[in-house]
Amino acid sequence: MMSALRVVAIAFPGITQLDLTGPLQVLAKLPGATIDVAWHRIEPILTDSGFSILPSTSFESAPQADVLMIPGGQGALELMEDEAALAFVRRQAAHARYVTSVCTGAFVLGAAGLLRGRRATTHWASLSLLSLLGAIPEQDRVVRDGNLVTGGGVTSGIDFALVLAAEIYGSEVAKEIQLAIEYDPQPPFTSGSPAGAEVDKDLVASMSAAMIELREPQVARAAHKLLTES
Repeated sequence: MMSALRVVAIAFPGITQLDLTGPLQVLAKLPGATIDVAWHRIEPILTDSGFSILPSTSFESAPQADVLMIPGGQGALELMEDEAALAFVRRQAAHARYVTSVCTGAFVLGAAGLLRGRRATTHWASLSLLSLLGAIPEQDRVVRDGNLVTGGGVTSGIDFALVLAAEIYGSEVAKEIQLAIEYDPQPPFTSGSPAGAEVDKDLVASMSAAMIELREPQVARAAHKLLTES
């Protein structure tokens, strides 16, 4: 158990705010936890929900993380071509106790060269693309491979954070936090994953095809860059 925990997360334009705020709501409740949200500058960042988030620190000034967290959103695909952001991720990951992501944040880790030969997950509609970055895609809400912990799509970030809380501080602390935030999912429909009983399989196929078409060129460019640099 750690006496204190420093979490550093990245924010970026086009971020899915729940990818960021869901896990941080859990991690901020851990004993002695401090949270930093980093970007190039301390300025409002527009989320994909239409409102902005204000980072607390810059890449240059950010402290070393115990837990490095990369959230997702379509903006994460743009971040794969942001050399300063990737350099920040690599520096932080080199000394972090845990390197983590939620949803398409996994592609940022991949573009930074941190997923080669490692099991990881992301949103189901883009999961197959992780293999282009050397990862071993695994469809699950939370996937652990050594100090790498990745969460699936959006709401999986809360699960990921509770798994991490139990890993660091014990299951009783994690259970207390789960109770405090009343995390007791009882969705009105069984359509929250491709395997759901009420899921339209044609819709699954069309959503996946659309995401692959949208994202594959960006992931392929990042994969090519990794090959040329290795």
